[in-house]
Amino acid sequence: MKKSKDDLRGIFLDDVPLFSNPVEWLQSWIDEAEAAEIHDANAMVLVTVDNLGKPGARVVLLKEIINDDLVFYTNYTSRKAHDLMVSDRVAVVFHWRDLDRQIRVEGVASLLSPELSDKYFDSRPEGSKIGAWASPQSKSIPNRAYLETIRTNFEKEFAGKEIPRPSYWGGYRIYIENIEFWKGRDDRLHDRIQFFRAIHGWNYRRLAP
Repeated sequence: MKKSKDDLRGIFLDDVPLFSNPVEWLQSWIDEAEAAEIHDANAMVLVTVDNLGKPGARVVLLKEIINDDLVFYTNYTSRKAHDLMVSDRVAVVFHWRDLDRQIRVEGVASLLSPELSDKYFDSRPEGSKIGAWASPQSKSIPNRAYLETIRTNFEKEFAGKEIPRPSYWGGYRIYIENIEFWKGRDDRLHDRIQFFRAIHGWNYRRLAP
């Protein structure tokens, strides 16, 4: 039976989690958020740092989970990509306000293989493929018309052709080192369960709110 937003909001975190693998738990929360019709249930805030230690944050979409790694895609000339060349350490936050739920992740990002990036790119709509070619992401541009002109030029170039993945666009995978599940409760006495990697699998603990 499908759970409503109110049903999900009333489910709290037990001291013994239902899942021994926290990535399965993360996936279940995304599935429940989608079923509750939360818009962009797979949206996550990705935090990186530059060569001066200055943090940057933006929302990206979790597109896949591969061998327990979180996968997102971007332009390799973007600010986030430049940050990741300096430091591969990242933090991620999922937040579903209507469900009083949040997940925090800390881990290490690395490039996804070209083959997997190709496979995902091939699955994208044509407009999104053109967009990947057209946008010099994070670069200064003179106006909107400049961007539209680039798009139009690529639409003409690829008309009637298979659109390949640009060499400067692809995926990253985030190896999770620790992950925390947060559930809001009354009087700010929230539930917090953190998983962290151990020699054999995962250990977990409850944190004070």
